[in-house]
Amino acid sequence: MALKILLLLLASFLLVTKRVSANDEEFGVQATYAKAPVPAPVKTPIPAPPVKPPTVTPNPPAPVVKPPLLCPSPLLHRLHRCAQAPFSTCQPSYPKPPASPVKPPTVAPKPPVPPVAPPTTAPMPPVRTRLDCIPLCDQRCKAHSRKNICVRACMTCCDRCKCVPPGTYGNREKCGKCYTDMTTHGNKPKCP
Repeated sequence: MALKILLLLLASFLLVTKRVSANDEEFGVQATYAKAPVPAPVKTPIPAPPVKPPTVTPNPPAPVVKPPLLCPSPLLHRLHRCAQAPFSTCQPSYPKPPASPVKPPTVAPKPPVPPVAPPTTAPMPPVRTRLDCIPLCDQRCKAHSRKNICVRACMTCCDRCKCVPPGTYGNREKCGKCYTDMTTHGNKPKCP
């Protein structure tokens, strides 16, 4: 217990001496107050040189065009005008009516050409079993981006409709209504 009291006294002694010494230093130090800054010398702006208006170059004078020399017509000088009555009755000249239009020659219409039948393709190979669908669906789906999904849908359609259209796209109508009308649950065409 005595140690605690001794420690408390020592701490308070140090605290008091520190505070007293700090007060002594305040008297010895002169207070420095903030001074107003000296304004910077103002430089007068250098006046810009006067702007010259753009010089306009005069357009070159236009070349002198001489009117063509006209020789006086010898007939005008020889003709003498006769004195006319002050009020003469002149018939106004009317333009002639245009001639009747010329009809273009009539061309007989060409006889209608019978419609050309589309080229016939080779008959599609018959599909009897599911094994017959494999090469046909591989050919149909070879250019598809998701080949496995295309082949699976094609195999289903081939098995039900017994037909695969030729080519890699389109021609679905060649397999009939069964192939064209088969849809997914979202009413999208199922068969590729």
